[in-house]
Amino acid sequence: MSEPAAAPPPAPARRCGPRRAAAGLLAALAALALAACGTANGALRPEPSTSAPASPAPAPSAPAPRPTPSPASTPPPTAAPPTATAPGSGAPAPVVHSTASGGRTVALTFDDGPGPATGQVLDLLAQYGARATFCLIGRQAVADPATVKRILAAGHRLCDHTVDHPQPFAAFPHDRAVQEIADGRRMIVQAGGPDTEVGWFRAPGGAFTPDNRAIAADHGLRPLGWSVDPRDWSRPGTAAIVSAVQDRLRPGGVVLLHDGGGDRTQTVAALRQLLPWLTAQGYRFDFPAN
Repeated sequence: MSEPAAAPPPAPARRCGPRRAAAGLLAALAALALAACGTANGALRPEPSTSAPASPAPAPSAPAPRPTPSPASTPPPTAAPPTATAPGSGAPAPVVHSTASGGRTVALTFDDGPGPATGQVLDLLAQYGARATFCLIGRQAVADPATVKRILAAGHRLCDHTVDHPQPFAAFPHDRAVQEIADGRRMIVQAGGPDTEVGWFRAPGGAFTPDNRAIAADHGLRPLGWSVDPRDWSRPGTAAIVSAVQDRLRPGGVVLLHDGGGDRTQTVAALRQLLPWLTAQGYRFDFPAN
């Protein structure tokens, strides 16, 4: 019988490092070789440093989330700047109730014109060298520019009495008050000419509010009130108008009369008596404070 053939020797294990003589280390070397060769499928591992290991770099922090503004504090995306209809930006000017000079002076003021009686009033004022302030309604001013120019030529002053004297003026919203005051002034200037000055604003019915007084100030106008009101607009009789002025007037006072807004026959008749009386009492004719 022949002896059985010897088994072929096992294939030597793949090595990546230097051969070791000691047979006992073969298994360890084989394991190391397999681990090292496994890096061929990825990036090579760096050699370990012989210096002291550095502290690992901190991982980059995620950006802090931005806070979401609450709806209440978020401005509207198309917020518009303030417009001319915003509330009056100036402080409400105080209402004038006295003359500019004080002392023994009087300021005669005439409302609701120009009207049919305005010419007669101007004639009487001229006879006594009296100056007065005319509170004009815008629509009537542009309808009668000749009378507005006559008022100015005689040395009298002008006051804005709104576009068309609407009431109750104190109850009107801001936008409506702006329109009445601003357009009333514009119409008066249009009637009088480009150099026309309008110094005051008188609210219809004397219905002043902080808002319409601030609007007037924004347009260069002083709110104009009065200290004597004989209610001539109600036509109480010539004698009642005269006695009311004579009883209530004090030096530096402002008298409210009317040259428009209806039949002013009684007012013209009362003025015919009041002008010589005022002169005899030593009153000088003045304009309201501004």
